[in-house]
Amino acid sequence: MTVPASPSSDVADALDYQAALAALAARGRFGIRLGLGRTRALLRELGDPQLAVRGALVAGTNGKGSVLALAGSALRAAGLRVGETPKPHLVSYRERVAIDGRPIGVDDFTRHVRAVLAASDRVARRHGDPTEFELLTAVVFRHFAESDLDLALVEVGLGGRLDATHAWDGGVAVVTNVDLDHTERLGTTIAAIAREKAAIIERGDLAVTGATGEALEIIGRRARRVAAPLTVVEPARLLGWDRDGLEVDLPGLGRTRVALRGRHQAANVAVADATLDALAEAGIAIVDADARRRGYATAVWPGRLELLDLGEGRAVLLDGAHNPAGAAALAQALDDLLPHLGGGPLTLVVASMADKDVDGVVAGLAPAAALQGATVIATSVDAPRAMPAADLAERWRRVGGPASVTAIADPLTALDTALARPGTTVVAGSLYLVGAVRAHLVDDPELRDPDPGATAR
Repeated sequence: MTVPASPSSDVADALDYQAALAALAARGRFGIRLGLGRTRALLRELGDPQLAVRGALVAGTNGKGSVLALAGSALRAAGLRVGETPKPHLVSYRERVAIDGRPIGVDDFTRHVRAVLAASDRVARRHGDPTEFELLTAVVFRHFAESDLDLALVEVGLGGRLDATHAWDGGVAVVTNVDLDHTERLGTTIAAIAREKAAIIERGDLAVTGATGEALEIIGRRARRVAAPLTVVEPARLLGWDRDGLEVDLPGLGRTRVALRGRHQAANVAVADATLDALAEAGIAIVDADARRRGYATAVWPGRLELLDLGEGRAVLLDGAHNPAGAAALAQALDDLLPHLGGGPLTLVVASMADKDVDGVVAGLAPAAALQGATVIATSVDAPRAMPAADLAERWRRVGGPASVTAIADPLTALDTALARPGTTVVAGSLYLVGAVRAHLVDDPELRDPDPGATAR
């Protein structure tokens, strides 16, 4: 069926799942328009579902998803029912709305989109058309409100101060760290970006941060201004690592297993643990030491230093690493993991969005000792902002040094080429690429969306 760009209530009532996705995607033409007015009006129109749940709002440049994955796993280990908003999705859009680690079902997603679109039509007359992310935020809280949750963990989309998720105050505000990213919208300095992220801390909140330096000073000032107690977290002491995760020393827990790869997770698990402390102090949720240990030891964060064993000695390591800080973390992780990845040189398959700091990502990743002698295959993805493979290959040749670089436009052909070589394949640089590869290699029944042909009307 054809869905108009701004569907009427009658059309919205007739939406099936594929048309619901199309209707949300159509709102992408409004781009990113930061501001809370439309989201607040939309939520009011829906009966303010966000008021039905408390929890933690998590901002930061990197590590937000890891903190959600770690804290959410511990909460589930404690027997609590938790809603989460991991983003961006890798395979199915429904991944962005999760209950107890499982994506929202097709029928529920379609039903909520239908209701939100109808409300959006009414809101648009006074406030303008809500964007795709604003609509998704309303879907999230509508689903959470009817799901009998104990609490929610909500990841900020962009910045914090004017992000749609900031229409909700769950009682705990978390800023993982601050680095340069999305500078065209948040500012070109650490200080400017820190102010945007610190603004999620509201009067009455308990606040947690792993930020340092100038960013920490700004976050501290914001917390003092609104009289919000602030816990400043240092990374857990790293005791060691292996192929499948880390061992850290956490205050109150001692030696603790973390099932996420990369030594940067020592910082993220410390923030997650402090977030659980804050949730307990706020009277929202209590997670004992045993549940925390079990949760951290079984946490899963797909597509982020995720190692897929394909058999016959073949393995694929997936990681987004789409900004310089993420690239530097991946470089360190590759060097740490190399002794555990088997023989043969690595093959790196990369893609990037053209509006990212591509040179910064290459400069952060290329110095990894594990990539010396590696083959780099530059590819592209089916997205409007994607950088052509040939252009990305040229950037790698110019910035990345003497590695062997080739361009293969089709991502699955690039993957097959890499898998035909000995050694581990690393897929990085864009979560769009990671999602396409993961969908190709992993058949997860919960992420199977209806066949568009089967649901068309």
